[in-house]
Amino acid sequence: MAFLNKIVLFIGFLSLLHAAYSAAQHRAYLRITDQEFTNLPIDIIFQAILSLFLIIYNILQVVGDFKEIRAAVDLQVKSWETLGNIPSFYTFNHRGKALAPFYEQPNPGAIDRSDLSANN
Repeated sequence: MAFLNKIVLFIGFLSLLHAAYSAAQHRAYLRITDQEFTNLPIDIIFQAILSLFLIIYNILQVVGDFKEIRAAVDLQVKSWETLGNIPSFYTFNHRGKALAPFYEQPNPGAIDRSDLSANN
């Protein structure tokens, strides 16, 4: 059924393209015959509208199911503890350094690795 919808979608695009080409040809004809443009013929308008509805319907059939937009649907499975956990908001350079002027950051290279391997 999806293959048939894709074929009908392609036919809808071709029909819309034909309606646009017909509208351009109609405008060119009016310019050649020095007539004033008032509106498009009803068959071109009908073809364009029918093509648009055909395209919209078949795009909806080809695409399939949509995902919910509401955030509550995605957040129902999360607990309150994980909702506040946003790693992009973690701050490691903050005013705590200024409040403790004698604080020295540990040097990762100064750790004696032999003690770590002895414990295992």
